[in-house]
Amino acid sequence: MANTKTATKTADVFSFSAFDPAKFSESLRDFAEKGAAQSKDAYSKMKVAAEDASKTVEATLQSAQNGSVELGLKAVEALRTNAELSLSHMEALLTVKSVAEFVELQTSFIRKQAEVTVEQAKAMQEAARKVAETVSKPGKEAAEKVISTFKVA
Repeated sequence: MANTKTATKTADVFSFSAFDPAKFSESLRDFAEKGAAQSKDAYSKMKVAAEDASKTVEATLQSAQNGSVELGLKAVEALRTNAELSLSHMEALLTVKSVAEFVELQTSFIRKQAEVTVEQAKAMQEAARKVAETVSKPGKEAAEKVISTFKVA
């Protein structure tokens, strides 16, 4: 009798009656469906983030291009102004009749050139500041958007 009791216990231990293939396949299917749903969700979030990043880069590049054109035009304008001042000064020097007149013309030219240079430097500085703000604006807005999503989560 002890032998049959031991044999029954041994048979229970090695029996597969506790393993239900239908439940296992159902659990595996649920796991796969949840994984697929999470993957789709992660993919859609990554796609949106990539599209936003692409738009930010495009806006930044466009702003940089426009800004460099604006700065280039300011530089050309400054060069033109300086060339005109130098040419008019040379014309005036050709009509000089005395050393005193030469010194007076040269002094006024240097003074005028210094004033113009200061004005041009201020204009270039202001234009560069505006360009820097415009170029950094899309990146700043994108960073603020990302930071706000972390605060909400």
